[in-house]
Amino acid sequence: MVSAFALLGELLKPKSFAGLFGAAPSVSLATLALTVMKQGKSYASIEARSMLLGSIAFIVSAAVITRLMMHRKMQVLAATTFGIGLWFACAFGLWYGLLR
Repeated sequence: MVSAFALLGELLKPKSFAGLFGAAPSVSLATLALTVMKQGKSYASIEARSMLLGSIAFIVSAAVITRLMMHRKMQVLAATTFGIGLWFACAFGLWYGLLR
């Protein structure tokens, strides 16, 4: 699986996607495999749903950070600090609204 995601990253532009596709999916798949073996399938399904919600929150925060830095010329530290807070708000808001 790691090789498949790394190949996907190599095919896409820019090349910085290679690291993203090589790391995040393989770590989550390994985590889910270990969770299934140790905790069972039902616990792993909750973990998988939580990963999906976290990734949605990440996409939202990354889009906002990008917009703040490119269009509003905000400093990196300020934009990232705001983005972390936004990620927490999105992630826990989604969890509260969908999984609670």
